[in-house]
Amino acid sequence: MKKPGFLLLFICFFNSLHADEGMWLPFLLQQLNSQELYIRGLKMPVEEIYSVNKGSLKDAVVLFGGGCTGEIISKEGLLLTNHHCGYSSIQAQSSVEHNYLRDGFWAMKRSEELPIPGLTATFIISMEDVTTQIAPSLNDSMTETERLSKIEQLTGGIVKNAINGTHYTAQVKSFFEGNMFVLIVSEVFKDVRMVGAPPSSIGNFGDETDNWMWPRHTGDFSLFRVYAGKDNKPADYNTENVPFHPRYSFSISMAGVKEGDFTMVYGFPGRTQEYLPADAVDITLNVSNPNRIAVRDKKIAIMEKYMKADEKVFIQYASKIKSMANAYKKWKGESLGLQQTGAVQMKRDQEAGFQIWADAVSERKAKYGTVLKQYADIYKDYKNYATAADYYAEAGLGIEIVNFAAGFRKLVELSSAEKPDEKKVSDEAQRLLKGSENYFKNYYQPIDMELTIELLKLYEAKVEPDMQPSIITEIREKYKGDYSRYAEKVFNKSVFASSEKIKSLLENYNASKKKNIEKDPAWHLMNSIIDAYGEKAEKVMQQKRAQITRVNRIYINGLREMMEGRKFYPDANSTLRLAYGNVAGYNPRDGVQYTSSTTLDGIIEKNLTGNEDYEMPERLQQLYKDHDFGTYAVNGTVPVAFIATNHTTGGNSGSPVLNDKGQLIGTNFDRVWEGTMSDIMFNRDRCRNITLDVRYTLFIIDKFAGASQLLQEMDIIN
Repeated sequence: MKKPGFLLLFICFFNSLHADEGMWLPFLLQQLNSQELYIRGLKMPVEEIYSVNKGSLKDAVVLFGGGCTGEIISKEGLLLTNHHCGYSSIQAQSSVEHNYLRDGFWAMKRSEELPIPGLTATFIISMEDVTTQIAPSLNDSMTETERLSKIEQLTGGIVKNAINGTHYTAQVKSFFEGNMFVLIVSEVFKDVRMVGAPPSSIGNFGDETDNWMWPRHTGDFSLFRVYAGKDNKPADYNTENVPFHPRYSFSISMAGVKEGDFTMVYGFPGRTQEYLPADAVDITLNVSNPNRIAVRDKKIAIMEKYMKADEKVFIQYASKIKSMANAYKKWKGESLGLQQTGAVQMKRDQEAGFQIWADAVSERKAKYGTVLKQYADIYKDYKNYATAADYYAEAGLGIEIVNFAAGFRKLVELSSAEKPDEKKVSDEAQRLLKGSENYFKNYYQPIDMELTIELLKLYEAKVEPDMQPSIITEIREKYKGDYSRYAEKVFNKSVFASSEKIKSLLENYNASKKKNIEKDPAWHLMNSIIDAYGEKAEKVMQQKRAQITRVNRIYINGLREMMEGRKFYPDANSTLRLAYGNVAGYNPRDGVQYTSSTTLDGIIEKNLTGNEDYEMPERLQQLYKDHDFGTYAVNGTVPVAFIATNHTTGGNSGSPVLNDKGQLIGTNFDRVWEGTMSDIMFNRDRCRNITLDVRYTLFIIDKFAGASQLLQEMDIIN
C-alpha cells in the first residue's frame, strides 16, 4: 500500500536528521554508530572509546561532583574541568584574606593541594542493558506506582548481584521513558583536592555579558587531583593517601583544530527532552520559561545590588548567583530558538504524521491511536498548575529563610511523636546545627529580607488566588498589604534569621522545644507556602506527571516502531554519553556570520571596551604586550576557544573534547545562546557547543601561573 504523502514526509524528516544530533550510549557505539563514526573521520578503533576489558577513553572521563564532567590528564590523577564546575569549591576555600575567586590559586607542590570536603569523582566501570531482566515483569495494566515498585524490586536484586564482593556502587537507569533499562557500575573517589584555578578575570572572563554567547574568550578551567588509598582504591580523606593511578589518561594534542575537523564530546549530559509533544513545548515556551525568567530577573537584581557594595557579600553569593543566572539566560535563549524555528508547529506536523501512521492499521490504532488525544486532555488545564509550580519553586522556595526553615520539618516531626526518641531528636538537632554553620557562612540577611518582600509580591500578582499561600491574605488583611512591615516582623523575630539564635535553639535541643519552632514567623511563612502548593497544586501535578510519563512511554515506543531502521538516542539523564560533530561557524541571524575560533587578540579587544566583565589581569596584558606566548603561539597570538556541532547540554560542562585519534583538544564549557533550544529540539544550523582550546589552558598554566611542573606530568603531543 502506498504511504500517504504527509506520512512519507514525516518519516523522511526523522530519518534525515543530521548525524551531529544525539547523545549516544558508549557501550552501544559498536552496534549503532561505528560505521558512521569512521565515515565522519574517526581514526581510532571504536572499541577503544568504550571497553570493559582494557583501559579505554571512558576510564579517563569523570562525573565531577554531582553535575559536571571532568577528565583525567595524567597518570597521577590530575583532573581537568571547568572553572565554573570548580567554582563552589574555589568559593568554599576563599575568604577576604585569601580570595581565590579573585586572585586564583596554584599549588606548586602536592602538599599545597587543598582537600575539598564532600567533592567526589566517579568513574564508570561498566554499562549493561538489563531490559530483558525487567520488562517481562511489567505490563500496561499496572498503575505507575505499581510499575515503579516492581522496577525497584527487580533493580535492587540486579544491583546487589553486580557489586557483591566489590567496593563499587551501581544503579539501574531508565531510558526512553521506561522502555529500556541499563545497569551502570561505578567507582566513587571521595578524596579530591584543588590543584589550580585561574583568577575569575580569566576563568570567568566575560561573566554574564558573555555567558551562553559567541564569540567567547573565557579561560573556563580548573584543576583538581584524585587521591586514593595506598591500594589505589577509594578512601576518605587522609594525609597518607596518594595520587590515584587511573586505568587511562588522556594525551593532549597541540595540533589544534580547523573548520570541518571531526570532534567528540565525552561526558555526563544532565537532561534533555527531545521527544516532548507539541503541547508540552508550547507550555515551556509560553508559560514556564516566562514565569521563571520573571522571578529570576527580580532575584538577580536584588543580589547584584548588595554584592557590588560589599566584597564579603560578593564572595558569599558568588556561587549562588552564578548558578541562578546561568539557567536564567539559558531559558531566554531557548525560548528565542524555539520561536525562531517554529518548534511548536514542527512538533504538531510530526504528530500529524504519527497519527496517520497509527490509524493506518487496526492493531496500531488500538495501541497508539489515542496517544495524541491523551496528551491534549492532560495539558488542557495544565497551564495554571504549571504557573503555581513555577512560582512555588522560584519565588516561594527562592526565599532563603523559607528553604532553611523547611530543613527543620524532620526535627519537628520527630519531636511531635507521642513518645519522642530523644536520641534521634538530638542527632537530628546536631546535624542541623552543623549544617547551619555553612548556611550562615553564605547568608546575608538584607538580601533575603528584600527577596521576601519582592517575591511574595510576585506570588500575589501572578498565581491564581485559589492557589496562593494563606500568608498573602494575612498580609493584605493584617498588614494592609505592607510587605515591608511583614518582612521586618519575620526577620526581627525569627530564630531562622540568626546564627546565634539557631545555635541557642539547637545546642541543647529536646523535643519540648519544638514549640519555639512552631510559633516562629518564618516557620509559619514556610508552612503557608508549602501547604498551599501541596494542597492546591502538587497532587494534581503529580497525577498529571504520572499520566504524562505513561503516555510518553507509549508515544516513544510508537516512534521507534514506526521507524524501525532509524537509530534513536535516549534523552540525557546524567549518564555517560558520546556526542560527535564538526568544527563549524554559524549564521545566527540576518547579516551576522560567526567564524569557528577565537584568540587572545579578542580578549584585548574586549578589555578595551571598559566593560567590567572584561577585566583582564595585568600579568596577561604584559604577556600579550611582550608576545611572550611560548610554544602556544599560532599566527602571532594564542588560540582561546572554538565551536562545533556536537550535541551537548548541562552536565557536559567540563567534558573532554577529543580529536579523531581520541586526544584531548579542549574542554567543553558552554553552548551558543541561539542554540540552547537543543535540549528540546536540535538544529544543526544554530546549535553549537563551545570549547576551551587546550592550548590556552596550557598557556595559562605555564606562562601566566608559572605552574609548569603540572605540564611535566601530562602526555603532551606536539
